[in-house]
Amino acid sequence: MSQLSLFNAEEFYEFPKDLLEYREHFLSAEEADTLKALLLENTPWEQRTQKMYDKMVLTPRLTAWYGDDKKSYQSADSNSSKTNSWTPELLSLKERIENEFGYRFNGVLLNLYRDNNDSVAWHRDKESRYGKRPVIASISLGQTRNFDFRKKDHHQSKYSLPLPHGSLLIMKGDLQENWEHRIAKSATPMKERINLTFRLINNI
Repeated sequence: MSQLSLFNAEEFYEFPKDLLEYREHFLSAEEADTLKALLLENTPWEQRTQKMYDKMVLTPRLTAWYGDDKKSYQSADSNSSKTNSWTPELLSLKERIENEFGYRFNGVLLNLYRDNNDSVAWHRDKESRYGKRPVIASISLGQTRNFDFRKKDHHQSKYSLPLPHGSLLIMKGDLQENWEHRIAKSATPMKERINLTFRLINNI
């Protein structure tokens, strides 16, 4: 893997290779275009709710969960998603990532950011069901959005990586232990972005 630089920072910074793997053109433009159109049209998108400041609010994005039988996805606020059966396209993409990088996954969470107003707040994917050092493989389709990172105990250490159409970012090692990440809202008008995060869920 080539060294990964995170831009939009005051100084040049490189994430250690034991935390991130990045492939800018993992999918060809044609593959990415085809998959994005298919997912936009056929995915049973849902808008979930989450607890924020003692109130239940709608999440500013749409989601869908696909996975093996009995492998459910549940957010940190215990909001469970319906499990959809693997489609041939998602199963093929899962197996392609597994074969090329040597990891194993049993589910994928799809997020649809409809425009620049959709987002996901700072968080860590550190649920016990992911295991101690989870590996999450993230495919981006459509609009390039900045993926922001910051140290959990030092918020001034913040870095940003643009994730373009067809790119793959793998988060691993102790990343979820020590770093938070987000997709921020933007003042710039933006088109749809679909993000696929392949995960290994331990619950049954």
